[in-house]
Amino acid sequence: VTTFKMPEDFGSVLDKQVIGPTTENLIKSDFPVQLFKPKVQIAFQGLPGQCPRQVEVERRRRLHLTFDIAQLLASKGLDSNQLMPRHHDPDNMPTIEEKKDPVFPIYLPLKIFDNDDYDCRTPEEWISLGLEPGSHGRRPVPGKALLPTDDVLGHEDPKSQKLIYRWIDVGVLDYDKKTELYLVHKTGKNGLVQDEEGRLILNRGITPEG
Repeated sequence: VTTFKMPEDFGSVLDKQVIGPTTENLIKSDFPVQLFKPKVQIAFQGLPGQCPRQVEVERRRRLHLTFDIAQLLASKGLDSNQLMPRHHDPDNMPTIEEKKDPVFPIYLPLKIFDNDDYDCRTPEEWISLGLEPGSHGRRPVPGKALLPTDDVLGHEDPKSQKLIYRWIDVGVLDYDKKTELYLVHKTGKNGLVQDEEGRLILNRGITPEG
């Protein structure tokens, strides 16, 4: 009889069994599946001989996965860590021999160069993609943000010379139309957006404390 006794962690045993190749996404994520589908201007029902909508969506999805903003900037000779304005330090001005401009340090924020004329979705449309039927809150939307690696110092002094800025995977929780700012949360291990207790962070609206 003990031959047919099932292990207690039978579910984990099944998860580890992968027989042959599969198109199923086996990576657990806190982001809805539809968030990774690109927006295409193709009719749902096409004529014979035309590219089906689902095929075009999958082609663009795979194409977008090959893009990395950090690599695109690096290919143009741009250092992402130098994109953020810092405090001016007159005591440590670089010399001409160091091939740095000592007269005009970086002082313009990225917001000045932002252009949304060719965006495929508005910020409100991006945020609304996190809504799922039957959900009690809006799920985070995947994105990348140029954030400091030191969270504590980054909140205290975002323009500190000691900070190192990198493109980090985040979950977008909200958007403020007045300030045009996004509320984001860094993804943890395995790309999950969770709090200290391992619970998914949802946007349920503004709290009584604001």
